[in-house]
Amino acid sequence: MTSGPMTVPNADDLPGAADGFERLWTPHRMAYVTGERPSSSAGEGCPFCDAPGKDDAEGLIVHRGEHCYVVLNLFPYNPGHLLICPYRHVSLYVDLSEEETAEFTQLTKDAIGAITAASSPAGYNIGMNQGEVAGAGVAAHLHQHVVPRWLGDANFLPIVGQTKAVPQLLEDVRARLVEHWPGD
Repeated sequence: MTSGPMTVPNADDLPGAADGFERLWTPHRMAYVTGERPSSSAGEGCPFCDAPGKDDAEGLIVHRGEHCYVVLNLFPYNPGHLLICPYRHVSLYVDLSEEETAEFTQLTKDAIGAITAASSPAGYNIGMNQGEVAGAGVAAHLHQHVVPRWLGDANFLPIVGQTKAVPQLLEDVRARLVEHWPGD
């Protein structure tokens, strides 16, 4: 048995034809393929069923509506990365009731308004991944991402350094968004 750093072979030195692509080997990401998933059952370890049962600061909740709520992403791409979630444990957008759909949409607009007032981003990514194959980290409970973007907010750190630079603490971001939430 040897000790020391693992040597990763150059793709051009392996059998087969060279294809001209560089490879970035990220075996740590296998956790996304083989790792444990949050429960698919309501209330049994589902983070989006658990969050509303906590106080707002502990649950990172920015706003509570009648049918849906807004929460900070615990692993944000950028400061202000929000999730719009129905209280009801459903996995697909088409499963929302008319009332849930209307509030889900309004909370998305309100989230954009609060983030804009709090930090003036240059743009937004808004979307949802439905199903594990589509990239949903918690596929069993519908949630929509609202991610503020600034010029230059993406760089080499996540790829090369396996590090994401997030310049604000979640508590500070939450306080600013609550302060700027429309109508509150």
